[in-house]
Formats: sequence, C-alpha cells, structure tokens
Amino acid sequence: MKIATWNVNSINARLAAVLETLKASPADVWCLQELKCQDEAFPEAAIAELGFNCAVFGQKTYNGVAILSRHPIAEVIRHLPGEPEDGQSRYIEALIEAPHPVRVASIYLPNGNPRPGEKYDYKLRWMERLTARARELLALEERVVLAGDYNCIPRDEDCWDGAVWANDALAFPDTRAAFRKLLWSGYRDAFMERDGRSGRYTFWDYQAGCWPKDHGVRIDHLLCSPQAADRLCSLEILRHVRGGEKPSDHVPVIGEFAD
Repeated sequence: MKIATWNVNSINARLAAVLETLKASPADVWCLQELKCQDEAFPEAAIAELGFNCAVFGQKTYNGVAILSRHPIAEVIRHLPGEPEDGQSRYIEALIEAPHPVRVASIYLPNGNPRPGEKYDYKLRWMERLTARARELLALEERVVLAGDYNCIPRDEDCWDGAVWANDALAFPDTRAAFRKLLWSGYRDAFMERDGRSGRYTFWDYQAGCWPKDHGVRIDHLLCSPQAADRLCSLEILRHVRGGEKPSDHVPVIGEFAD
C-alpha cells in the first residue's frame, strides 16, 4: 500500500494539477491539507471518478483536511480531541479498510508565526493534543500513519539555511522539542527510516525565488506506529510536482508499505 501526504494549497484553485498528480502517482491513500473550502465545495465527484472514496473536514477560506482512499473508509473522526472550542479544521482520522487495514490521519499543524504570541501558544497546545491522541492510537496496536503538513523543520539539515530559520516558529527549539516528544511516544519518521539525507525538501515558498534557488524546507512528514514502520519499504518525495503548472508550494510525500 502507498500512503501519500500533500498540502495542496487550495484544492479548487489547483484542481487540474491535483487530478493530474493523483492519476500519475498510484498511491492508494492520499492525505490532503489546506483545502481552503467547505465540505460542500470539495470536488468529490471529480476525485471519485479516479476511484477514490473521500472523507472531508473543510473550512471556508482557510485550513481543511481530507483523506482519499481506493479502499472503503470507516470510523472517521473530524477534529483533534482536547480543545472542543477549537474551530479550525486541521485534523481528520479514519480507518482504511484494506485487506490489511491501516488507520491514517491527515494533519495540518498550525504555523505558529509570529512568535512569541497567541499563534505560537496555539501551535504548542495543538502539538500536545496531537501527542496525546497519537499515544491513544498506539494502544490499539494497529498500523497507524500520521501524515501531514507538520509545519515543523525537525533538523537544520532539513532547511536550506539553519541560521535563517533559527527563530521561526517552524524551527524554534520548543517546536522541535514538541516534535521529538511526539516521535518518542513511539512513532518513527518515515523519511528518517528510509532516506535521512540533508537537503530533501517538501516546501518552497512562492516568494524570493525560493524554488529556482532551491531554498526549501522539509515540513511534510509521515509518522508511523511500530506496526506500520516495520512494513515501510520506501519513501519518495515528488519534487518534480513543484515545477508543474500552477503548483502548490508543497509537494507530495509517498510511503510504500508491504502488506
């Protein structure tokens, strides 16, 4: 099974590019982020024509996450537990009913800038809530893949210039510590398991010529429970997608898992 994560940066604005990538990259499950549309505006019919079932948790203008699957989808959870008053659509979780089932989540973690301030405090609270939910999922002893845009640069090697990013909310020590806490609860970073090289980016800003200069960062991750990590065969970053027509500023990351 192939499981992908991709921040599409507006599903409707980039629908042609999204559909092209879905057809060209034979992943079984896609975890999408930053849909920027409400549920009723999600292009479910066009995606269903490609053979996908859809679970969507949308929001007007901002945020929004979805799970697409070639297998039936069950046990859908919309909204990350722990802060009921949080009105942002950033987390959806579901059981993929494949012959060997896997539980996946599509995650759009808050950016947190400017830091310090309420946005950064919210980011850290959100990461605490995610870690709590991740620990609950480990207790199920299932194949679990937490996929998404984590807005976290785990190491200096994961950005084009560590000094430039040092005080940004994506790379600040408290952010990295919270990410490590999530990993140390029992998950493995698929990229570090099957690649680990420096300069392997998943995001290039639209501004300042970041794409042609290769001024990128790695912030899109697949975190795997032990049951999933033990079956992880490969990890691929579809860098070429960033050079397409009207691209997202992120590219897909695909993990392949043995049955």
